[in-house]
Amino acid sequence: MSYVLVTPEMVATAAADAAAIGSTVSAANAAAAIPTTAIATAAADDVSAAIAALFNAHAEQYHALSVRVAEFHESFTRALTAGSTAYATAEAANAGPLQPLLDLINAPTQALLARPLIGDGTNGAPGTGQAGGNGGLLVGNGGAGRSGASGQRGGAGGAGGLLLGNGGAGGAGGVGALGQASGTGGNGGAGGLLFGKGGAGGAGGVGGLGQAGGTGGNGGAGGLLFGNGGAGGVGGAGGVGGVDSAGGTGGTGGTGGANGLFGAAGSGGSGGAGGDGAPGDTAGAGGTGGTGSAGGAGGTGGAGGANQFFGHAGDGGHGGTGGTGGTGGAGGSGVGSGLAGGAGGDGGAGGAAGRGGAAGAGGPLVTPGHAGNTGTGGTGGTGGTGGNGDLHTNGGNGGTGGSGGAGIAGVGGGNGGTGGDGGKGGTGANGAPLGASGGTGGDGGKGGGGGNATDGGHGGNGGTGGTAGDGGNGQSGDLNANGGGGGRGGTGGAGGIGGTTTGGGDAGAGGGGGAGGTGGSGGEGGAGGFGGDGGAGGTGGKAGAGGDGGNATDGGNAGAGGDGGTGGAGGTGGGIVTGINGGAGGAGGDGGDSGNGGNATGGGNGGNGGTAGTGGAGGLGGGGFRVGHGGGGGNGGNGGVGGTATAGGDAGSGGTGGVGGDGSVGGDASDAVAGGDGGTGGRGGSGGAGGIATGGGSAGHGGVGGGGGNGGHGTDGTAGVAGHGGGAGGAGGDAGDGGKGGDALDGGTAGAGGAGGKAGNGGGAGSGGKGTFDGGAGGAGGDGGKAGNGGAGGSTATVRSPTAATAATAATAVTAVTAVTAVTAVTAVTAVTAVTAVTVHPSVPAVRAVSAPLVVRGAEAARCPAAPAERQRGPA
Repeated sequence: MSYVLVTPEMVATAAADAAAIGSTVSAANAAAAIPTTAIATAAADDVSAAIAALFNAHAEQYHALSVRVAEFHESFTRALTAGSTAYATAEAANAGPLQPLLDLINAPTQALLARPLIGDGTNGAPGTGQAGGNGGLLVGNGGAGRSGASGQRGGAGGAGGLLLGNGGAGGAGGVGALGQASGTGGNGGAGGLLFGKGGAGGAGGVGGLGQAGGTGGNGGAGGLLFGNGGAGGVGGAGGVGGVDSAGGTGGTGGTGGANGLFGAAGSGGSGGAGGDGAPGDTAGAGGTGGTGSAGGAGGTGGAGGANQFFGHAGDGGHGGTGGTGGTGGAGGSGVGSGLAGGAGGDGGAGGAAGRGGAAGAGGPLVTPGHAGNTGTGGTGGTGGTGGNGDLHTNGGNGGTGGSGGAGIAGVGGGNGGTGGDGGKGGTGANGAPLGASGGTGGDGGKGGGGGNATDGGHGGNGGTGGTAGDGGNGQSGDLNANGGGGGRGGTGGAGGIGGTTTGGGDAGAGGGGGAGGTGGSGGEGGAGGFGGDGGAGGTGGKAGAGGDGGNATDGGNAGAGGDGGTGGAGGTGGGIVTGINGGAGGAGGDGGDSGNGGNATGGGNGGNGGTAGTGGAGGLGGGGFRVGHGGGGGNGGNGGVGGTATAGGDAGSGGTGGVGGDGSVGGDASDAVAGGDGGTGGRGGSGGAGGIATGGGSAGHGGVGGGGGNGGHGTDGTAGVAGHGGGAGGAGGDAGDGGKGGDALDGGTAGAGGAGGKAGNGGGAGSGGKGTFDGGAGGAGGDGGKAGNGGAGGSTATVRSPTAATAATAATAVTAVTAVTAVTAVTAVTAVTAVTAVTVHPSVPAVRAVSAPLVVRGAEAARCPAAPAERQRGPA
């Protein structure tokens, strides 16, 4: 037979829902009544009138039926409401006679064992740490434990009944007070002896100032036959750090509850997050700002619950996230004291990631659990802002961003944690009112290193380098006021190292370098003075190196190098009387070098070098009586070097060179002179060299050279008595050279040289000014850049014993000259130009290189004399 459960609350809810549905339908019918019953005829003919009458009749019939349906719905709703009232009245009437009977049944066990025979246990009082009451001996759920007072442990959950019942949840630990540890979470209650789930553990309390978070409570065990174990409680978050103390460590997660015969064991609780660091103090006049305190480490995840017979063992809890480093204090202002602005304080380092919890243990018939994932390292703190300087003094430099927190090694096959991101560099202060330079932006923080992997897990990725702060702006005055240079991008974190494993874990990739800060704008010249040049853009940060491959039977692959940061844009030149040149764009950062392949039987592959950053665009030329030229584009960075392979692995390819920055537009002409020339495009970066292969592997190819930047355009002259010529377009940037191919050892294949980059286009000429009498001539277009050279090919070296070298034949000693004897079938004009050198074994005398091109015309091919012996073979 079917099982039916009815409560007064359920029936009352159903009655309310039915009433709401009826109201909605009635409102819709009322809104549609007039549009559907008063349809006008489409025309004056009989057919249109008949169609309109038909639809109106159908609508009237529908609305008549809807009235009857609404009456039935209303009576049904009244019946439901009356039923819920009857159920409630019956329960209230029966509670009086039955409660004394239940109390009589429970009295003996309550007196002897402090628990009823049938019924749920009572919940504890909040804020007291009181434990929940146990459920009835036969049937009943355990009561929930309640939160503890400040620094006290949370109450434990009550146990379920012997036959049937779930354990109660544990209470949360109390929050730690000043200088006091936080409370531990209460343990969850055990499930019923035969049936029932274990209660979840309570969360650990939040740590006080600089104190660690509390440990999460353990999950309760499940029933002996059926029922899952309870989940462990989450560790408490670490307390916020003080000025001279780091943030507190996150609490450890609670252990998952075990299971009996069937079911799944409980998962471990996640580790608590590390506490954030406190900001540094603001400095006095001209002083350096205080350093932000470090973030706390994340808590360790709890272990998964054990399972002894059948089912699934518990998964380990995830590690906690490291706390964020504190912001650096602002540099002191020198205004009014005759001092330069103070430097901003450095940001605090991010906290380390928490370790993941171990998987639960189990018997031979148990599905194993999974280790918890390691947490992420904390983000480094932002560098402090530089202080403003007094007259004729420079503004302070921004502080350096804090380093990201390190990733932690995985546990039992878990993945290594990801390193935290570096903090953002502080902003440089503006120059003083009378033309001093602005301060330099602070460096971005270094990304945290990725965690190591174990038993085949993947190494964590390195954190991203922090973004550099902007340089401060120069101010106008009677002296040249140059804009401050942008700060360098932070260095990317190194990838994690693969762990020792049979399958060979992959190392994590290096973090990308932070972008260079933008150069400050040049100051405007005062009356009779000169405007300052625009500040140069900051150099992009060098990317972090990839991690090494793990030591394994099948050699882990090395991580790829990170990408270089982008160069900052040059500042705009100022000018009122004289136009000033725009600042040069910053150079792109170099790509990161790859890690090496792992030491192994199968040989891991070397990682690829990172891609270099793009050069920054040149700043705009300033407008004025004499017009400034646009700034040159920054050079692209160089590609990273490919990684070295071991024992037969393929070496990594070199990274691609960065693209040169575009030259900027020249300044507008005034009424008397021509417009400024556009800036020259930046040179493309060189491709990275290919990696070296050993043990028969292939060496990496050289990276492709970066493309040159486009030249800037000249701008229109300003209308005047006579128009003047527009500025000449800037020259296109030269392309970067291709990278050198990798060398091969012990019989491996050498890598090919990288292709040269594409040259930049010359800038378009500026338009001539529109004069009152004669229009000015347009400027000349810029020259195109030079194409890059292809990279040199790699060399192959064979290591032999003296006996083997003596027996080497000339056929294996000469490697490159075979094409000269194959020209008899050529019918078109063919030029042999590629043979420039011969590679020989060290035991063979030198062979003269073929340097002049050999031209063979079709009719003369058959009469071509034999090439000299020295061009065909080496000495016998």
